Amino acid sequence: MNRREFIKTAFNLSVLTGAAIAVGKTPLMAVTGKSTVPPLPELVAIKGGEPGAMFEVAIKAIGGMGRFVKKGQTVLVKPNIGWDVAPEFGADTNPDLVYAVIKSAYAAGAKRVSVFDHTCDSWEECYKNSGIEAAVRSAGGVIVPGSRKEYYKEVTVPGGVSLKKAMAHELLINSDVFINVPVLKSHGSAGITAGMKNLMGTVWDRGSWHATDLHQRIADFAAYRKPDLVIVDAYRVMMSHGPKGIQSLADVAMMRTLLLSRDLVAAEAAAVKLFGQEPAQVKYLRLAAEKGLGKIDLSKVRIQRIEL
Repeated sequence: MNRREFIKTAFNLSVLTGAAIAVGKTPLMAVTGKSTVPPLPELVAIKGGEPGAMFEVAIKAIGGMGRFVKKGQTVLVKPNIGWDVAPEFGADTNPDLVYAVIKSAYAAGAKRVSVFDHTCDSWEECYKNSGIEAAVRSAGGVIVPGSRKEYYKEVTVPGGVSLKKAMAHELLINSDVFINVPVLKSHGSAGITAGMKNLMGTVWDRGSWHATDLHQRIADFAAYRKPDLVIVDAYRVMMSHGPKGIQSLADVAMMRTLLLSRDLVAAEAAAVKLFGQEPAQVKYLRLAAEKGLGKIDLSKVRIQRIEL
């Protein structure tokens, strides 16, 4: 199977198993009294457009940004900005998607939308060369460094097995709304990275996770603060040599896909399937599901598929 066939099969078959809601057809109905109310999808998988356009369609399908952001609230949008790499190589979240999410949050009434990452490369170069700093400023967001320890406060991780305490960024602690916007790609240690590992960019002591039981710590920290919305960027997907890559377009698959869900585990499971793997094979994801943090079985998830 060539790469194009793989991408088509992954989207059409693997991601969208289960209680799918077909676009343009009557959805499953929830009966309330004398009226019937169509249930919102728990996961939206959209394919075939540019990042901003896909997001605009998908956020409406899942209930609109007003479902997540209320007037006067402060919002944290957390993309992956970990690497000093140009957007076309898929190491960081697509800047056009970040722009669209910020604009949508403001349109819903957000008081302030902040963006940061505790980067692996120099934060100034990562913010600039990923295109995300310019996108944030253009959308009216506030770009915040994650490079200084004083931004982080110790928090207790509920039910932590390996990770019982962590130093979390004050924006994660204090923002009213948390929107997690990772990029899907390969990872040398975890195998794959998307929404759950993107949370490592919200803590100061991230290096200790790699040194001590990485998968368990990813699953543990997911219980600290679950995102109000997860938006997985699978527009350009780095299929190998992640997380930074070797800056070769040969490693990048143009999937032109976006996944949206309130359920961090379900979003991750769909991303894993899109990547061509089974969710239960990813240890940190399996551990998170066992902790009751979301649905790993996509057959139990209402999924709406949209192709532009």
